[in-house]
Amino acid sequence: MQHIFQRKKLYICTSNLYNMYSNTSIVSHNVATFKRFCRGGYAVFASLGREVRIGVLTVAMLGSVHLSKASAMIGNPDNRNQTESEEAVDDHELDAVTVAGSMAPLTQLQSARIVGVISRAQIEAAAVQTVNDLLKLAVGVDVRQRGGFGIQSDISIDGGTFDQITILLNGLNITNPHTGHLAADFPVSLSDIERIEVLEGAASRVYGASAFGGAINIVTRHDDKTNIQLGVHGGSYGTAGADARLGIQAGRLSTSLSGTWQRSDGATLNSDFNRGNAFLQCQYNNSDYNIHFQGGWSGKSYGANTFYSAAYPNQYERNDRFISSIGVESKGAVRLRPEVFWTRTFDNFELIRSTSTGENFHLTDVYGSRVGLDFSWVAGHTAVSGELREEGIYSTSLGLPLVECQYRRVGGEDATFYTRHDERTNISLSIEHNVLLPHWTISAGLLANMNTRFDSRFHLYPGIDVAFTPMASLRLFASYNKGFRLPTFTDLYYKSPTHEGNQGMKAEVSHSLQLGVRWQTSLYGGQLLTVAKGFYHRGSNLIDWVMYKADDVFHSANFDLDNMGTQAESRWQAQSSHSWVRSVSLGYTYIYQHRRDQTEIYKSNYAMEYLRHKFVATLDHRLVSRLTAAWSLRWQDRCGSYIKYENAVSTGQLVGYAPYATLDLKLRWTKPHYELWAEATNLTNHTYYDLGNIPQPGLVILAGVRCSF
Repeated sequence: MQHIFQRKKLYICTSNLYNMYSNTSIVSHNVATFKRFCRGGYAVFASLGREVRIGVLTVAMLGSVHLSKASAMIGNPDNRNQTESEEAVDDHELDAVTVAGSMAPLTQLQSARIVGVISRAQIEAAAVQTVNDLLKLAVGVDVRQRGGFGIQSDISIDGGTFDQITILLNGLNITNPHTGHLAADFPVSLSDIERIEVLEGAASRVYGASAFGGAINIVTRHDDKTNIQLGVHGGSYGTAGADARLGIQAGRLSTSLSGTWQRSDGATLNSDFNRGNAFLQCQYNNSDYNIHFQGGWSGKSYGANTFYSAAYPNQYERNDRFISSIGVESKGAVRLRPEVFWTRTFDNFELIRSTSTGENFHLTDVYGSRVGLDFSWVAGHTAVSGELREEGIYSTSLGLPLVECQYRRVGGEDATFYTRHDERTNISLSIEHNVLLPHWTISAGLLANMNTRFDSRFHLYPGIDVAFTPMASLRLFASYNKGFRLPTFTDLYYKSPTHEGNQGMKAEVSHSLQLGVRWQTSLYGGQLLTVAKGFYHRGSNLIDWVMYKADDVFHSANFDLDNMGTQAESRWQAQSSHSWVRSVSLGYTYIYQHRRDQTEIYKSNYAMEYLRHKFVATLDHRLVSRLTAAWSLRWQDRCGSYIKYENAVSTGQLVGYAPYATLDLKLRWTKPHYELWAEATNLTNHTYYDLGNIPQPGLVILAGVRCSF
């Protein structure tokens, strides 16, 4: 099989080396040289604190990790892009080999968990303008939009809720303790992103609190040369936008600065918006250590038509979010990674637009530090870490009442004060050990977590992942992980004419089991990758907003619920750049829920409104010359129902969600220094609902140009 692929020479410095078999040879000057690269999962290098020179490494191996979902492992939360080697000739290929799915930096073929990856090529081809819309193409991810253009989206995994996942940016946990509704406000634009990694299933031993049902990690690009990128676009509903990105490479220092702006009149009533973001990242890399910094801002103001209650169709919201982190990573046989971080979110909600009726202000701060350490020894690769995380909120409605002398003025408001406050300290201690044997990878770990808001005791969350590689093309997976999720401040305190929080909420707990298989082979001049899995998540004390009777308000409540399902996806990627069909993918997920408690519920707002079926198909092909077309078809069928409103008045009638399909298309004309593109989403102009009483946009057409220098 190897003879059909092109071969590239790479010279790579790594930090440690495992399992050197008969297909490797050692040359003089204390340098290890790989003459061939075995595709067995046990034969991948991971480090030795010495130079490793690869004489020939097939593109087939490197290409396998770009085959989308499940073809690469999620990035180490303490890892940054390209920290393994500054001498790599091709950073993109090196990163594909060394991504990891555990606390320890294991390679893609060593990792014992299945993780999905949306690659840079897929991001550029997709007919989307936001990360939220892009995640709709991930077969195990549910994205429920309240407004079009990804303005306010709830993201969940494997039938869970939007609060049950951890959102990371380059490994930094940016999950919002105020509410998961604000978790997907990213400070980066699509042009900043190298890949998006989706880990499905409980992952608390790696990512801590909120990784109840999985994690999504946004990995940004690092420039290997100085460049400038500019883009403008416009289209339906008065939509217009612009973005710019500057990358600077100066010796060992790599810096990038980007900004994006977009506005629209909105595709439905009261859905106009203005939004922008800016992102700065710097990395200094030498032979002994790597220093990395990232800082970003995202802001938006938008009409929130019936967002949180169909009884109020003229809602409005404004959000501003700031993130920052700085860390150092040492190199060598023992890697030490200290980091500090801070995130601030400001939220202003108006129940009736341009009035103070039902208006709320919230200011959330998250800051802390973490330290990670990993090393290799005769028994395998061990990693330990500790994190101290402070979460606090000042609010006009959430938290415990303050005495008047403790009131805090709301920024930009002369006569408005934060009158409530709450805070909590979260301490996490983790350890993980990885054993790499011929044909086997075993990864086991334990998280000890304590939170001062609850019982101030350490609780244990273990996990073990096992992968078996009987042959080069086949890999089998099995895992058990225990996860947890703390109630948000909204779960605990929110109160409105339609909602009532509960300060007695317990932490959610999940026992997650997964079995999976990954098979890869060459087919018709390309590579075919097929991944299938089954999962069972046993949930206790799950949090949802529910109505107990028809005339009730929504209450924040705990209950017991199990999610189980199957998932399969195949992707074929052409090996030749001249192929007419460049890639084809098909994916399907089936989910079923079972409640274990006996409490009667009239209406669930989130947890039991899950996707029973989801099917995704994509096709990327050439038309003529440099013109390409990327199609995506998505069909989904949601369980649950919503109360139908007419003219902002409840009819008292429960209406089930209807299945729907959307078809999107993106056309691209590419040249070395510029690109012209046009996209059409919802080509059939079909009216559909992700959430009750909020119709999603029909046909939307956008076009733009992007230049690079």
